[in-house]
Amino acid sequence: MAVLLGIDTGGTFTDAVLYDEGKGVLAKAKSLTTHHDLAIGVGGAVGAVLSQSDIAPARIALVSLSTTLATNAMVEGQGGRVGLVYIGFDAADAERPDLKAALNGDPVLLIAGGHDAMGQVRAPLDEAGLVEQARALAPGLTGFAVTGRFAVLDPSHEIAAREILRHETGLPVTCGHELSAKLDGPKRALTCVLNARLIHLLEALIAATEGRLAALGIAAPLMVVRGDGSLVAAEVAKAKPIETIFSGPAASAVGGAFLAGAPDALISDIGGTTTDVVVLRGARPRIDPAGALIGGFRTMVEAIAIRTCGLGGDSEVAIEQHGLDTSLKLGPRRAVPLSLLADSHADLVHSTLDRQLRADLPNDLFGRFALRLHPPLAELPALEAEVLARLEAGPMAADKLINNRRELNALQRLVNRRLAIMSALTPSDAAHQLGLHHAWDKTAAEKGLTLFARRRNAMGLPYADGAEDLARRIIETLTRRSAEFLLECALAEDGFREAGLSRHALAVAALDGHSGLVKIGLSLTAPIVGLGASAATYYGDIAGLVGAPSLVPEHAEVANAVGAVVGGVHVSAEVKVLQPVEGIFRVFTRSGTRDILDLGEALVHAEEAARIQAESDALTAGAATVETSVSVDEKKILAEGRELFVEALVTARASGRPRISV
Repeated sequence: MAVLLGIDTGGTFTDAVLYDEGKGVLAKAKSLTTHHDLAIGVGGAVGAVLSQSDIAPARIALVSLSTTLATNAMVEGQGGRVGLVYIGFDAADAERPDLKAALNGDPVLLIAGGHDAMGQVRAPLDEAGLVEQARALAPGLTGFAVTGRFAVLDPSHEIAAREILRHETGLPVTCGHELSAKLDGPKRALTCVLNARLIHLLEALIAATEGRLAALGIAAPLMVVRGDGSLVAAEVAKAKPIETIFSGPAASAVGGAFLAGAPDALISDIGGTTTDVVVLRGARPRIDPAGALIGGFRTMVEAIAIRTCGLGGDSEVAIEQHGLDTSLKLGPRRAVPLSLLADSHADLVHSTLDRQLRADLPNDLFGRFALRLHPPLAELPALEAEVLARLEAGPMAADKLINNRRELNALQRLVNRRLAIMSALTPSDAAHQLGLHHAWDKTAAEKGLTLFARRRNAMGLPYADGAEDLARRIIETLTRRSAEFLLECALAEDGFREAGLSRHALAVAALDGHSGLVKIGLSLTAPIVGLGASAATYYGDIAGLVGAPSLVPEHAEVANAVGAVVGGVHVSAEVKVLQPVEGIFRVFTRSGTRDILDLGEALVHAEEAARIQAESDALTAGAATVETSVSVDEKKILAEGRELFVEALVTARASGRPRISV
């Protein structure tokens, strides 16, 4: 049986798993994710699983990688500067709010050309105008996105523009028809722009990962997890990095389903930054029919239907005041746990916390540190540049770094732009205090909890009675918020999408276990599959609150890496059939259009073309063998007492296990 290597890069940890197709998981390991160079964390995790096993690197037959790189880059507004080549559209089309926001000031090249709704040429492609504008703009760009009017019917103008741009500029080019076969030019343009912006980022990650694997003696094919949970060859992923958004959660869902053996379930993955919930139907995650929504943009990318909240082990703990009530707030921002920072900067953390514990009065900056995260990609305002420069030598205590409100606001802006990150009290620290987690510095966690407990509530009294009391409250809050989020997800899946239903008085009473003259209860009919390093700690209590069975499978802490290797290649291809005039049926395939006089013959031609296209795409994506199914969706209308054909969409779906080295 083949030995496979699965890798997942998360916000806090990079996970690796060695998996034998006959024996299951052979070894697993975690390494801290190195955000400045993800390959370092990859190398650490892979090196650890190799050292745990007696598997020679040359025996590994396949490597599969899931990553949050594309998702994080889109959320954080990172990526290159691209030019949108908009063929056959006018200036008003480029002003659509969502497309304009996605461009964020990047240039638009309005080029004559494009096709009409029947695939006929509207105007010749203005090649000379394209050459002139591309040459002028290329020095300030990292790539181009090309979208033509009705190019999903006839992509010839997009293809011609791509060849011109590559010849004239040498820059990467993304064509809209390569990403989606659906109509809606501006939305396809938005997807194309975001993809072009990500290409150099994913290329760098894959190149660095391949380099690390080669250095370790691993020469197996490299696959990448797409946002729908399927696998694709690394070379294909580099051209379509936008398809890797939600790669990490998708891998978790596939791995969780595989490990738990539950065909229908709520997969809940608690990580350092977020909790991700995916509904599982028939052992496959449900796909979002509207396209992936990420960073506020609705794309045309097929991805799992995922609900995410900013609640995780590294969520920053804060206090909220509501009149005379004081409560804990967790997240949504991630912070470096104090216990983790102390692992690498013990002298700084302990001397600072000891000094602050000796102070007479509490301070909101106590127990907080700032760390430089990424270098700026553009020039910063003077005050922000000054604050960031103070962190060049390493982390600093916030009360030493910040001298006034203006500097505090500047630091906040640096954190918002992911140029800096805070270290503060988190649920991970509370778990150390209660003996639920043991990886880092428990003493630092206890000192941070003691400091935070001294903060005043609305009545002017200390918020908690010491470190132990506060730690229990934090874990109880995490458990309750998680249960509320799962309830919201389940209600939304059943069609109850009103915001805040889990905070309704009856829902609150049910979660509180109210039993008077009326006994109020809520329960889920599907089990909750808890994933993540801390799943076993929390999910028994979380599931109990919502009356659901809890499944925390073996290897739940590395389900994402397991999902990266047990998935398969799944692709689809669509061919459209239209009737431009009565009695003529036009079939639009990748190789061109064909007019056929008989509908049955046209549909047969379309089915065969879709099947060939899907099988070819699956083999290109890395499938070893392919199984294909074809479906036909016809639309007809009743006109003058007879049925009239309008259009048909023929869809072929091809699946297979990935090729492995022998």
